[in-house]
Amino acid sequence: MLRKIISLLILVFTLVSCQFTETMVINDQGHGRMSLSIDLSDMMAMMADMGEDSTMVKTDTIVSFKSILEEKKDSIAQLSKEEQKRLKAMEDYNIHFTMDPDNKKSVVEIFTDFKNVSEANDLMEGLNQSGSMISGMTNGNDANSKASESDAVGVKFSFKKGIFKRDAYIIDEKAHQQQIDSLKETESFMGGITYKLKYTFPSRVINASAEDAKLSLDGKTIELERSFLEYLKNPDVLDLEVELEK
Repeated sequence: MLRKIISLLILVFTLVSCQFTETMVINDQGHGRMSLSIDLSDMMAMMADMGEDSTMVKTDTIVSFKSILEEKKDSIAQLSKEEQKRLKAMEDYNIHFTMDPDNKKSVVEIFTDFKNVSEANDLMEGLNQSGSMISGMTNGNDANSKASESDAVGVKFSFKKGIFKRDAYIIDEKAHQQQIDSLKETESFMGGITYKLKYTFPSRVINASAEDAKLSLDGKTIELERSFLEYLKNPDVLDLEVELEK
């Protein structure tokens, strides 16, 4: 997913800082919602300063992946049965587009609900696929070429006996090194891009592995932020273990 995000960023948001936020909200039944949002407000502000925002209108729209899959069904039909199954599993995902030219705000959010935190591993894979589709639509490529790309970095989640863990890991060392090498020409454009974790739990956080993580006033929401470039080079910088009050 990280490599696909880079492609989208370089194409559309070069020279503009933005923020990725990975959000998870878990209730006391263990159900919750997971999302990945991209804050493009800086891009909108820059366009406004250049006088190029006259055609922008206030927007607040949710598009289901089910409708996207229907639109792309001819391309999807050319994929392997395995890839078709993976895309089919994304039917419950949604994309929320918001744009407010007056306040220079713009956010794209991909989200879905889960019944158990253990499902989050599959949900992250779904977000990987959704990133592929968005990138493909933006770049004008078909679903086949994008969905077949492999990722160099993965993420695992677990939540047992009051301990929540997020563990990012390198899937393919060679692919990861190629990804890092490909950044050399774009590093100067990515300095302002950040990746934030924002997790809300049903009880208070009493301990966290990241010393610089921030807690909300009620102690139930934890935030951790790193440079996106730093995260690309070393996924471990966003590893997190949280102990909750019992």
